[in-house]
Amino acid sequence: MKEFYLVAKIVSAFGRDGFVKVSSFTDFPGHLLSLKNVYLDFFGDKKEFFIDEAKESNDGFLFKFRNFNTEKEIEILLNKEVFVDDKELIKLPENFYFIHDLIGSRVLKNNVEIGKIKNVVSFPANDIYVVENEQGEEILIPAVYDFVEGFDPVEKLLKLKPGEKLYEDDED
Repeated sequence: MKEFYLVAKIVSAFGRDGFVKVSSFTDFPGHLLSLKNVYLDFFGDKKEFFIDEAKESNDGFLFKFRNFNTEKEIEILLNKEVFVDDKELIKLPENFYFIHDLIGSRVLKNNVEIGKIKNVVSFPANDIYVVENEQGEEILIPAVYDFVEGFDPVEKLLKLKPGEKLYEDDED
């Protein structure tokens, strides 16, 4: 079964020539310019669309999809989420990970499991790992080298550095 990864959303029409404005959800938005095909979600079903032209705009990207040439024709595309399959997924630099790799990972501190990553929230300064412990409580951990020792995406295991107190009940 093919896996799909959310990379952007179509936010509006642009001009009269069938272009749509796209808002990126990726840390590497320039990759959107090299895409030749993407998938749009229609009622839970992913449909393949081919990009004839992609270019950068002031506050996002513009896509021109094959066979969509007028404002009327692109109406069906508006507000659709844009996905890629694993063939089009960007290859990340060392120590960068996809959110889907992090979600569900066990989190260890001093070799003791403190919970699992439930979500990753992006902020301008850094991302935050939302970790849920066995009691259902959330622990927020900054995704920075001061706290994180390492991550193994195959084992789905995030190791925290010893010594830093992360939260009120943390006994170090």
